[in-house]
Amino acid sequence: MRIGGEWFDSITEEAVADRVLSALAEGRGGRIITPNVDILRMVSSRGRIGAEARGFVADATLVVADGMPLVWASKLLGTPLPERVTGSALIWTLSAALGRVHRSAYVLGGHPVPAQRSSTEDDVVQHVADGSELCAAALAASCPGLEIAGHYAPPFGFDRDPSTYADVIMRVADTKPDLVFVGLGFPKQERVISDLRHELPETWFLGCGSAVGFVAGENRRAPFWMQRSGLEWAHRLAQEPGRLAG
Repeated sequence: MRIGGEWFDSITEEAVADRVLSALAEGRGGRIITPNVDILRMVSSRGRIGAEARGFVADATLVVADGMPLVWASKLLGTPLPERVTGSALIWTLSAALGRVHRSAYVLGGHPVPAQRSSTEDDVVQHVADGSELCAAALAASCPGLEIAGHYAPPFGFDRDPSTYADVIMRVADTKPDLVFVGLGFPKQERVISDLRHELPETWFLGCGSAVGFVAGENRRAPFWMQRSGLEWAHRLAQEPGRLAG
């Protein structure tokens, strides 16, 4: 169905996972995008940013509604979507589905954390887990059978340096995962996904925004009542005012 000029797939969260597993079994990759109201506003804007955003949506294999306002709009238009399908929920559902068939996932995103030095006489560098590692560990612990192909939290501004950007692409491509969770925020994550698809045509990708941080425990999701009431944006704005308002 069409909302705000864009087509959405009328599909449930579980059906998304089934579609991904079926495609993987046939050697077909794909891309899932989860537009919310803010993304639709960007898609409908003029200029280069709007054109780029529309291209990302058009390129997606599955387009699902991340936000109760979109579900409500679909009902008013007479073609109701079955449910809201968020990146924050899909990261768990897809991981569980991959685990059932012993498939692999790569986690790209989360807060980068620099190594810290210990206070011992040997001055040993102490390992500190970044957001991607914490997310990958949580998914592996909760989803039996899931194989973690790798994880990486790129440094801030990596996309502005060609060498660093190329390194990020190669880090992921070299592991040949079945699915990549890319939590870098829209539209940056979609640019990365577009480049990775050229390297990994049989892989699936989910641009999942803050989901990596939620799983890693870096951020907390809104209470369920706020999610169902369409107020999750307010909770996120309180946690990350610079990211959503900037």
